[in-house]
Amino acid sequence: MSHVSLFSSPLLLGFDRVERMLDRVAKSANDGYPPYNIEQIGENSLRISLAVAGFTLDQLTVSLEDNQLTIRGEQIEEPGRVYLHRGIAARQFQRSFVIAEGIQVSAARLDNGLLHIELQRPKPASVTRNIEITNSQPNGGQAHSGAAQQIDATTVDPQ
Repeated sequence: MSHVSLFSSPLLLGFDRVERMLDRVAKSANDGYPPYNIEQIGENSLRISLAVAGFTLDQLTVSLEDNQLTIRGEQIEEPGRVYLHRGIAARQFQRSFVIAEGIQVSAARLDNGLLHIELQRPKPASVTRNIEITNSQPNGGQAHSGAAQQIDATTVDPQ
């Protein structure tokens, strides 16, 4: 059975990247481990928190490729340990999030069994431009001929 794409219409050319992104999201949404929260902690700040109890710093990796944030955890079985009851499994996981253009990962920290990943959306700098107005009439007094001679652009810090 062949896969029929939603984006296979000839009117939707160039949307193959969106289709691949949706496929990645669908595949990563199937597993509920580890549980996570996403919270807004500021006007332009988000935090993803994953419950990774039992994992150490060297057993966790956080990577960002294109717009996909991937968190991996791999616990290694300790040889020689004898369990009478094993309710906490040493389990591997991979959790992926697709993040929007412009979002930056600012920090990742492990705190009391929770892995916190901080995300920031930087405010774009506001640009103000003063454009000289010229007179387009050839004998119009003291006007400059042709295009404007000077464009003054300044960048204003958003904070």
